[in-house]
Amino acid sequence: MLPMVDLQRQYRNLKAEIDSAVEEVLRNAHFILGPNVSRLEEEIAHYHGVPFAVGVASGTDALLLALRACGIGEGDEVITTPFTFIATAEVIALLKAVPVFVDIDPVTFNIDPAGIEAGITKRTKAILPVHLYGHPADMGPIVEMAKKHDLKVIEDCAQAFGAEYRGKKVGTLGDCGCFSFFPSKNLACYGDGGMVITADEEKAGRIRLLRNHGSSRKYHHKVLGYNSRLDELQAAVLRVKLKRIDSFNAARRTNADLYRKYIRRDDVILPRDPEHGLHVYHQFTLRSGTRDRLMAALSENAIASTVYYPVPLHRQEVFAGPGRKGKDLLNSEICSAEVLSLPMFPELTEEEIRLVSDVINNVS
Repeated sequence: MLPMVDLQRQYRNLKAEIDSAVEEVLRNAHFILGPNVSRLEEEIAHYHGVPFAVGVASGTDALLLALRACGIGEGDEVITTPFTFIATAEVIALLKAVPVFVDIDPVTFNIDPAGIEAGITKRTKAILPVHLYGHPADMGPIVEMAKKHDLKVIEDCAQAFGAEYRGKKVGTLGDCGCFSFFPSKNLACYGDGGMVITADEEKAGRIRLLRNHGSSRKYHHKVLGYNSRLDELQAAVLRVKLKRIDSFNAARRTNADLYRKYIRRDDVILPRDPEHGLHVYHQFTLRSGTRDRLMAALSENAIASTVYYPVPLHRQEVFAGPGRKGKDLLNSEICSAEVLSLPMFPELTEEEIRLVSDVINNVS
């Protein structure tokens, strides 16, 4: 079976270095907020050219804590996309704020800036764009609109570590950038993990406080916080992989080019590189009206494929009802019925890409 992502291949390539890093943590027996977390924070801040990075327990927590650090709370509205993983909107609702869904650009799959202003009300406090599949959202007009209306911008970079918008790394264009290190991500650990980056010292301090039970001094608690600390073992693994993230992303872009070279169907729309930035292809996601037939054929040939995401968030039961904010979300609904993600990881071979492409090309 050709999987969506082969974590074992990457581990085999890095085994000696990863095993050594993990063994060092075990020998030192410093497991919570230890030296690897501190160094990873410094290294990720340096990679992005920002002064502050704060490790947290997951990408979901990164969004939650960033929203709290930006002052989002009960009754506030946050504009975001319905075409993403539920965590993006879930954290808004968990803070008793209201997610306001704006439709996507069907080419990039990211929130369409042209629809944002119509969603702004006196209760709007922030915009939360997602750099979906590794494709940078069109941040220029989003940032301009946020300045015009005095709104915060929290970037969901869970699928886009290393992606760029007009020469700047995603996560550095808004108030906070939020990353996930889930095992399948471009920069991945072997469990859950996340990070928030920011240029704002006050927000960084607030997130550090919130991630550790609202405490900056043991057994003294300033606010109600969370147990959301990045694990030291995961930080050690991430430090090994961070050194290679640019080469990993370059391999993903090469693989995307190979898919575009070998897939030849008039009824398939392939993803393309953005004019305004650098795509890191966390997923290689096509669109087709024959999506289900393609998926079935791939499965018959022992090739994995996945639909990200089959139900847009405004159609999810948890967000249904008269209180839902957002309308005219036709592009999100069309794309949810047509998208299909193919195997994509740095170690994928050209022969495997040709195999996947041949199956797709031969579906009648």
